[in-house]
Amino acid sequence: MAKHLLSRAAHDRLRAEHEDLTTRGRIEVAQKIEVARAHGDLKENGDYHAAKDEQGHMEGRIRLIESILSDAEIVPPSPPGTVGLGSVVAIVYEGDDDDAAEHYLIGHVEERPAADHVSVMSPTSPLGAALMGATTGQTVSYQAPRGTLKVRVLSADAAI
Repeated sequence: MAKHLLSRAAHDRLRAEHEDLTTRGRIEVAQKIEVARAHGDLKENGDYHAAKDEQGHMEGRIRLIESILSDAEIVPPSPPGTVGLGSVVAIVYEGDDDDAAEHYLIGHVEERPAADHVSVMSPTSPLGAALMGATTGQTVSYQAPRGTLKVRVLSADAAI
């Protein structure tokens, strides 16, 4: 099983979410189910079915968080100007102007970038792997389905 590489912030956020879901969340869903049962016939009770669906989704999220945390490794932030796990990187494709830059947070899907315009990129994706260890100003290339593409790193900063 592969390790889940997380920033300290993501790890702490997942622990807090797990604590919240296994306490407050379970209590609230149980109360919704109880209230819905009081409405009578469960076969045609939309509130009951909605509450049971919510319970199922919540339990699935709890199991996912438990799985991630059981095999998590906290990685230290990369030095400024170097792309690493937890870095927010701005890149521009060869031939594009700097104002066409794309921004990515390199890391686990559970990482949550502070800015809305930043997407999460896996460090094992072709572009993510090519960017790992690159420094500001460096051009890297990676193999895309339609050939080799080149990107220039405009900036690389720690996410937090």
